[in-house]
Amino acid sequence: MNPFSKPRLLPVIVLLACGLALPWAPVRAFAQDASEQGYVTLRSAELATMLAAKDFLLVNVHVPYEGEIEQTDAFIAFDKIGETATALPDDKNARIVLYCLSGRMSEIAANELARLGYRRVSHLAGGMRDWQATGFRVIEKK
Repeated sequence: MNPFSKPRLLPVIVLLACGLALPWAPVRAFAQDASEQGYVTLRSAELATMLAAKDFLLVNVHVPYEGEIEQTDAFIAFDKIGETATALPDDKNARIVLYCLSGRMSEIAANELARLGYRRVSHLAGGMRDWQATGFRVIEKK
């Protein structure tokens, strides 16, 4: 039996061919290879696992301040990340994870770091909103 002959499969095939992610699909299955894109997109559960054995720089790029994830190392405005060389590692192979409130600012910052030659950059899909929705805590320091 030809699986393409069933009409109910056609919308899924079309969505996949267009590169659109389905809501139940993992981000990595649809993300470009990090070497092409310049950064990797993480889910909250992946970041939580990484934080258990933290060996990377965790940077909150959201402006204005809306809270933070524990173990955050630095706060750099997403639109100033390229101008803040002193706050970033000199080593372009250093692991850097960026996050913001929704994921949009961290994606912009990840693109900028990749453009500047950083090779091990990740950003949190959905940002702190997804982090909280997944059951993790955002803290607020005033």
